[in-house]
Amino acid sequence: MTPRLDFTSEAFFRDPPTAIAALRASGPVVATRFPLVGDVWITTIHDATAEVLKDGATFTLRKGDGKLAGLRWWMPKLVTTVANNMLTMDEPDHTRLRSIVDEAFRRRAIVAMEPRIRAIADGLADDLFADGSPADLVQQYARILPVSVICELLGLPAADRPRFIAWANRMSSLTNVVSFFRLLFALRKMRAYLEQQLQIARVQGGEGLIAELVQVEREGGQITPDEMVSMVFLLLAAGSETTTHLISGSVYELLRNPGLRDWLEEDWSRISLAVEEFLRFVSPVQFSKPRYLRRDVELAGVRLKKGDRVMVMLAAANMDPAVHDQPERLDLTRKPNRHMSFGTGIHFCLGHQLARIEASCALQALLARWPKLELAVDPAQIHWRKRPGMRAIARLPVVAGGNRRPSRGAAAEPLLAD
Repeated sequence: MTPRLDFTSEAFFRDPPTAIAALRASGPVVATRFPLVGDVWITTIHDATAEVLKDGATFTLRKGDGKLAGLRWWMPKLVTTVANNMLTMDEPDHTRLRSIVDEAFRRRAIVAMEPRIRAIADGLADDLFADGSPADLVQQYARILPVSVICELLGLPAADRPRFIAWANRMSSLTNVVSFFRLLFALRKMRAYLEQQLQIARVQGGEGLIAELVQVEREGGQITPDEMVSMVFLLLAAGSETTTHLISGSVYELLRNPGLRDWLEEDWSRISLAVEEFLRFVSPVQFSKPRYLRRDVELAGVRLKKGDRVMVMLAAANMDPAVHDQPERLDLTRKPNRHMSFGTGIHFCLGHQLARIEASCALQALLARWPKLELAVDPAQIHWRKRPGMRAIARLPVVAGGNRRPSRGAAAEPLLAD
């Protein structure tokens, strides 16, 4: 019998390996009920996850009538409009939209942004305790860095970033039907704002991805006005929310494992290897979007019927002992690391490069500035948001923890801790 697993419970988020192992013991594909989505099958092993994500002919994001697999009858039209993006498209629409944003990304060299991202991270690290100690690393660092970077990448005014941080906080509070309807107010404001920014770019041009998207549109790219809004919304939301929780989750693991932090600080050339393991172990995005079955199929030995819905559990694929030796162990030297945190197939995450750079810069800037950084509370007092599908630390109180290194441009003498 499939165990009754609450995917929003504190126990699940605090110790995913144990919960996932119990779920996998029931089978490689199990029937369950997922918050806001309803009855679905979920995958618990790497190979079944990869098969679903790669086989778009069998596992489709939409029914024959175009209806999204994850939408419910009671959800308003605004949600449908925002959800109509390349992440929820099957072929050929996915390739049509992906090619447009790929072209815009090519014009904005992501790797070339690394010095600027590090500069933003350095500034945020400097200001971490500006409002006192302890500081909440989620709100005062991990959330601000990705929002700042994606706003800059899109070409949005710096003065507007506080409103995006507020909207991001509202999205993070999505846990049930009640909070879903509260979110609609923020979505309406966000959509109106993005429509305005797109129109400004059409008339005045500008710098950033929004202007690049408008230029691609002007050059004949096949994209509707609603799809443009949805595309920018996706880049803004997906480009900040998931990286926020990757950064905060990584810092949490380092602060409660000082030996790992010391190992990393000994040689920062190890950071790329460490980030891959944080992506696997933290798994901020835990599930894919639901998919419909276009035909009867056997998936990992389990018979599924046409019309059933399937969600792949990326977190479970990342904890599959058939692929990862001792998956329950955080091993910053793990290589190879075949994690599925960016998915696979045609929907492989467009922002994977940006997320890796941001996480790397965030960790280096933070620990260079505050080498004695510590949790301000016992790890048992850290809690996760009850948000289905996203592993998100609610608050991460930290203190400087000892003598700190001089601020950028400051005199060389040691400074006292805050």
